[in-house]
Amino acid sequence: MGKSSLAKKERQSILVEKLQADPFLTDEELAEFFNVSVPTIRLDRLELGIPELRERIKSVAENNYAKVKSLGSKDIVGELIEIELGKRAISILETDKTMTFEKNNVIRGHFIYALAESLAIALIDADVALVGVANIKYKIPVYAGNKLVAKAEVKRQRGNSYIVWVKIYHKQVEVFRGKFILVSLEKLDMNKE
Repeated sequence: MGKSSLAKKERQSILVEKLQADPFLTDEELAEFFNVSVPTIRLDRLELGIPELRERIKSVAENNYAKVKSLGSKDIVGELIEIELGKRAISILETDKTMTFEKNNVIRGHFIYALAESLAIALIDADVALVGVANIKYKIPVYAGNKLVAKAEVKRQRGNSYIVWVKIYHKQVEVFRGKFILVSLEKLDMNKE
């Protein structure tokens, strides 16, 4: 067995381990880690039967959508990659040119807000949950092509009221933060007139 095939087998073994630990690594990030070309990583993935990033994200997201009670899968902005109802959740949004202002390539705020709001609502273990109050802060501009990672956490629950913090990152830099006060309507008597 030649040195190159041993190095290839070793690289592929480590590649499998890395993607099991973090299925959201891009081919570019993997190529940089292994100090090889992106086409080499793509060939390794193909040989190992590992789908591209977009398909890996979809696969994980589909399993998580079934856990959500308050929203349908099409109501959640981004791909829901992790959720523990009533505790924490993570979603990813791949931004593109269709989400930007025409003149400056900056992502429109309502896409970022929708990512945060839908994740906060999805996190609530209730059939119907609505935002009562939102205190939000856009920290730095987001541009087309940026991959956003939203992390939500329930900080407190009292009766039918929940306080949820959502932070959104691009390359581990916080671009948005929001504090949402949500109300679960299933615990209220909706038949009162």
